[in-house]
Amino acid sequence: MSTWHGAPEPPQPIFGPSDWLRIALRGAPMGCVVFGGLALTLVLRLIERPLFGMRRPVTPSITRCVCQASLAILGIKVVREGTPLQEPGAMVANHASWLDIFVLNAATNLYFVSKAEVAGWPGIGWLARATGTVFIERDRRHAAAQARLFEARLRHGHRLLFFPEGTSTDGMRVLPFKTTLFEAFRTEGLSERMHLQSVAVIYHAPKSARPDFYGWWGEMDFGPHLLRMLAAKRHGSVTLVFAPPVAVGDFADRKALARHLEAELRARHEAALRQERL
Repeated sequence: MSTWHGAPEPPQPIFGPSDWLRIALRGAPMGCVVFGGLALTLVLRLIERPLFGMRRPVTPSITRCVCQASLAILGIKVVREGTPLQEPGAMVANHASWLDIFVLNAATNLYFVSKAEVAGWPGIGWLARATGTVFIERDRRHAAAQARLFEARLRHGHRLLFFPEGTSTDGMRVLPFKTTLFEAFRTEGLSERMHLQSVAVIYHAPKSARPDFYGWWGEMDFGPHLLRMLAAKRHGSVTLVFAPPVAVGDFADRKALARHLEAELRARHEAALRQERL
């Protein structure tokens, strides 16, 4: 059962010999890059942690290089419009695929905010922990504790990013934002200096492919989707549109802040898709 109503999930892919060859030619180097980068990160953290504590002056650049190299191996081009957040604060983005992690990390150094259960997922959980992901409970009862955690991370120069839709989509729409997490940025000590920035992630499918080619949603399994990405004869591109940051203190409450960022992101996302259809 899908987590939202709209598009049917694509059928399971059927791979031929040439597809498996592309899977091998892309998958082997991509695996070496990802797990080699993970190993290097873990080794450098043994030095970085005692010298700098929570600060990570070196390892985020490794994550960024790994993501850039992985996208290059796949053949997905990233186009960036606007400037990533420079002020203390966080970014919010729409969520279409596991590829979002690579795409957003390739554009700028950042730390993802993720639901707590992801930490226990095999493979993905290890990568998330190693790259400094912030794990949280999406519950207003935990807002104060999360605010303290965010403040500690921001004080050490970390730039956070979260997906307020709460789930991934087919990439062709933006779901209503869940507002609970925004409350953590409005607590005393944070709201006076915090800025939030919306980032629209727009995927452009390869020619002749379904428009939702890159989407990963509903009950789609990770393995077949990854194989489909590796097997593609050619890839399209993804555009990141960074909107101007807004000051958290300029909004009356978390709902007003969330509505503004959602409307801003949705407008840019829909404009890009309209332009592609012309």
